[in-house]
Parts: sequence; structure tokens; C-alpha cells
Amino acid sequence: MTDVTTGGAGAFSHRLDFSTTEAKNRIRARYRSEGRFRSYGMIALGVTALFVVVLIGDIIVRGVPAFTEHVARIDVPLKAEAFVGSDGKVSELSIRGADYFPVTRDALTAIIPGLSRANERTLARLLSSGAADDLRSRLVADPTLIGKTVSAPLLLSDDADIYLKYASTAITERPARGAATPSDTSGEITILTSANDFADEVVAVKASLEQRASGLSREAERLRRIGGAQVTERLADLDKQVAELREKNNAPSSEITLDDKVASVLVSIAGGIVKLSKLSNSAVTGDVLIPLSSSAEAAPGSWKIVRYATPESNRKVTDVEVTLLERLRSLGKVENQFAWRFLTTGDSREPELAGIRGALVGTAFTLFVTLLLSLPIGVLAAVYLEEFAPKNWITEIIEVNINNLAAVPSIVFGLLGLAVFLNFFDLPRSAPLVGGLVLALLVLPTIIIASRAALKSVPPSIKEAALGVGASHQQAVFHHVVPPAMPGIMTGTIIGMAHALGETAPLLMIGMVAFIVDVPGTLTSAATVLPVQIYLWSDLPEAAFKAKTAGLIIVLLAFLFLMNGAAIWLRRRFERRW
Repeated sequence: MTDVTTGGAGAFSHRLDFSTTEAKNRIRARYRSEGRFRSYGMIALGVTALFVVVLIGDIIVRGVPAFTEHVARIDVPLKAEAFVGSDGKVSELSIRGADYFPVTRDALTAIIPGLSRANERTLARLLSSGAADDLRSRLVADPTLIGKTVSAPLLLSDDADIYLKYASTAITERPARGAATPSDTSGEITILTSANDFADEVVAVKASLEQRASGLSREAERLRRIGGAQVTERLADLDKQVAELREKNNAPSSEITLDDKVASVLVSIAGGIVKLSKLSNSAVTGDVLIPLSSSAEAAPGSWKIVRYATPESNRKVTDVEVTLLERLRSLGKVENQFAWRFLTTGDSREPELAGIRGALVGTAFTLFVTLLLSLPIGVLAAVYLEEFAPKNWITEIIEVNINNLAAVPSIVFGLLGLAVFLNFFDLPRSAPLVGGLVLALLVLPTIIIASRAALKSVPPSIKEAALGVGASHQQAVFHHVVPPAMPGIMTGTIIGMAHALGETAPLLMIGMVAFIVDVPGTLTSAATVLPVQIYLWSDLPEAAFKAKTAGLIIVLLAFLFLMNGAAIWLRRRFERRW
């Protein structure tokens, strides 16, 4: 038994007994409550960490492909006549103004000879419109290469690059059992086999047709339940499609006509590729995509049946493009390299050519103006309010308004910048100067509040000691109070700048949403910033811009982490404990 005696002026006492069952139960209940609270905190922390990991992980997975690009490395003959100017001479001007499309097209088609004119055009479209930019820069730097054959990396188009990165269709190959005899080496040909080599493909196509018919039937039944005159035409069309699919599937003839809504079936034979349009168990008809070397009979096992699992209608790249890309890859002509142009070029309408250098420079100029204005004004305002301003109702109103401005939505500052800086002062629209002015107004309350908190953290005895040895009030403040408070001031400033770095709404209001190709050179040049560039790219329909957007988010997050890390380092490096 434990006795606890309490006494005092009233001379009373009582004993607390902790050995009873009721007391022990209360203690155990209290410990269980504390344990539950600790568990709840750990669960909340774990869920938060999980969300952060999932978010960052998803951004990284989506954005990493933006930092790589696929090129076709081919040998390009640089004939001198292609670079001769109007004056009959080869000069830097004529090299820059030369038409590189025929040069690169001829070099590319020479890798896969014998293609039809239509397939040659398709092969040329696999290259980006800026494929020859690197080659042009190389020739300008070294004109002696003209007249030689050089190995040049030619940038592929965005659709080709996406296909090579994500493999938009699974490709399966199956060696054939029997011998095959093609009727020709180009154009539309027929291939006869000595065994039922295509029986499996016939079954698979029929199953796909039946699946499509069943899906359309379910859609028709759903529309019938809805009823109404507005769905009558759609119902008639669905019933017609179902009837055609069922008729094709149940036809007594074993020959099936393939379309772009079923998996594509091709034949790799005699060094060429044939895309099938009609399919039966032992005979097929199709178009030659890559010419055959001969029309002689192919022995069993020397030819293959190739299947593109995703229907052509569900892909951005056609069967011809897939076939040509796979042939280039099999020849070792396709390379994946780091996309330096993503960091060194400006914006572009072509996804594979778009870069973030313009946004990076615009962000740097904008933040420079913001820091140049907000840091001295914010620190001086904080010093005045904390150390020199009289404590009256005027300063109280100012302090209340500063605290309120820190919570004002950022778009309000954009409206202020639009009304004052653009409409009244007629400053240039979409310029880093105006963006910096707007963001300076946005972060000024944050810097003032953080600086005042840093000044308050300095012990008053330091200023009092300075005053005691004869220093003036101004000397005591600026020589003995501000320097110890600088780590807190710089931390608040960096956090405020990080806040400004992620703002989009106020900059949209002052016109920094414009499409800017050139890299800004001055504070008054037209420019954009990283958050606005993310906003622009996220609204574009091209699939390649999705990866570019995620890659730009990674760059922005890296800057934010760097700035917040610098704030933490400054605090720990210069912090003094009193």
C-alpha cells in the first residue's frame, strides 16, 4: 500500500491507495490510451509518407522518359552540290540555309532499299522535322566534312520515340511448320503453304470478331432499354455491324478479311515483311511492306508468322511504321541517348524538339527581380516595425494588414499587377520584370513576418548591452540585433522565394502564358516560367508532352527541394542558441 499525505494551512490529509483493483485498472486504461494515441500518430505519419512516396514515384516514373530520346544513327553522304549557295560557293550562310531533308531522306531509305514510294514517305516521316539540326550545327562548326560520309544521329519523331519507349503493342513471332511459296517480291502477293500454318490465326481472328459482335450487342441492348427517337439511328447502325460481324464469322468459306480492328498478322519471309489482308488456313493474301529477296519456296522453319497484338486502330503508329522501326532496330540503327535538347532548347510545337531552357531563364530573371525587391524592402520594413515604429493604432493596422496579405489568394496579386503595372504603367506584357514585381508583392508579407520573428528571437540583453556601452539605437539594431537574426531572415526569404517559384495564377494574369520559343535575353523580353510551362504542356493533346510535363515537374521539384534544403542548411549552420 502506498500512502500519500497532503497538508497545508487547512490541516487536512488523506491517503491515495494505488494498490486496489480499481486504481490498477485506471492506470492500465491510461497506458492503453497513450499507446493508442501513439499508434494513431504513427499511422498518420505512415499514411502521409506513403502518399508522398506514391506521388513522387509516379512523377518520376512518368517523367524520366522525357530525359531520353531515340535517334537513328545512319551514314549520311554529304555531297557538295547540296550545300552550294546562290553565288556558287559553299559558305556558312549556304550551309545554314541548305535543305537537309533530301540528304537525310536518301540516307535513311538507303538502309532499307526497294520500298514503295508510299512506304518511303512513311519511313521519312519517322524522322523529326528538326532531325538535321545537330547535323547542321556540326557542319557549320566543321565545313571540311562536306564531301564526306559522316555518321549522324537523326532525331526520330515523337510518335516513333513513344513507340520505342513504351512498346505500344506486344509482338509475337512463331516459326511456321510447312513450306511457303510467295507469288511475288513486292506489291500485293499471295503466299501458299504446305501445311495449315495459319489455322491458329484464323481461330484467333474469329474469336476476336465474336467478341466485338458481343460487345456491340450489349451496347444495342443498353440503348433499347433507354429508348427514344434519338437512339434509333444508332441502334440500326449497331445491329448492322453485329450482323456483318456474325456473317463474316459464320461464313462457310474459311477465308477471312482482316481490318484495323483486329490484331495485325504479318509474315516474315525471304528477308521481307508482308502484312496480311486475307487469311485462310493454308493461303494468305497481303501487301509487301519490306520487299522480299526472292519468290522462291521458303523451307519449313525459315519463315515466321508475326502478330501485333494491339489492333492498328488503337495505336498512334501504323503497322507500316512499326515494321520499319523494328527493322531499323534489328539493323542496330536505333539508339537511345540522353536528351540534352530538353535542357538546352526553348519551347516548340513539336514534342521531341521542345525544351525548358526558355522557362529556366525566364524563371531565373523573374526570381532575380523578386529577390532584388522583396529582400531589402521586407527586411527594412520588419526592422522598422519591430525596433523603431511607435506602438500606436497606425502600426497595429499596418501589422494586421501585413498578416492578412500573407493569406490573400495569389490570383489577387495577379489582378493587381494587371491593373497597375500593365494597364497604368504600361510595362511590357509577359516580361520577367512584371512577373518579378507581382511575385515580390506576393512574398513581401512572408518575408516581413519571418524577419520580425527572427528579430524577436534575439535576446533583448544583446541590444541593451550595446546601448549600455554607448551605441546609438540604430547602431545597436544594425550591428548587434540584425546579424544574429540573419539566419532566420534568410530562411524566411528562401521559403518565400520557393513559394514564388511554384506560383502560376498571378503570372497567367499578366500574360506569361504566351507561347515563347526564343530564350529571353533581358528583363523586358517575352518569357515564361516553369509553373506556367507545366500548365501549357499539360493542356496539349500530344502524348509525348505528357512525359515532358512530368519531366518538367521533376525539374521544378528539384529546385524546390534545393531551395528548402538551403534554408534548412542556413538555419543549422548559423543558428545560435541563447
